[in-house]
Amino acid sequence: MPRRIFTFDPPERFVAGTLGQPGQRTFYLQARQGTSVVSIVLEKVQVSALADRLAALLEELRRRGVSIPTEPPAGGEDTAPLDEPVTEQFRAGTLSLAWDTRIEDIIVEARAMTDEEDENVEVDDDDPDGPDVFRVRLTPTAALGFIQRAHRLVAAGRPPCPWCGQPLDPQGHFCPRRNGGRAN
Repeated sequence: MPRRIFTFDPPERFVAGTLGQPGQRTFYLQARQGTSVVSIVLEKVQVSALADRLAALLEELRRRGVSIPTEPPAGGEDTAPLDEPVTEQFRAGTLSLAWDTRIEDIIVEARAMTDEEDENVEVDDDDPDGPDVFRVRLTPTAALGFIQRAHRLVAAGRPPCPWCGQPLDPQGHFCPRRNGGRAN
């Protein structure tokens, strides 16, 4: 199958969202522009890391004197569910961030998971044999909205075990801090 590159420059909407119940959720990044909706699957830890790295990038830019708001606009919080239909285009392997100094935008890129041993090899967009790519260009304000929603989404999962910090299942789990005893 030929390589696909999904580009949103800028999207009308860019969010992290889930389908399913806590403990069984599937995490997605989703972008929409007009009638084009693209959803990619990723892990909860990737959503958390992306939000944290975006926040760190914005903080570093502020430190360097770039005028970046500290809060998303009031009332602009996106709490809507993912746009339907949610059709997985690919599973994200590598996530990356970049700052475009020319227009002061952030570029978020997700590359499809591959079986290759070295995912750090640069592949030109013109290469038909590279992994699928999902690329979104965001304003700093849009990035703040993404961060806020992503942190809320990650925190809405199962509560952590008070002893080991692992997510609790409704049936409990085998806790390493309790020598494998069941924690409820």
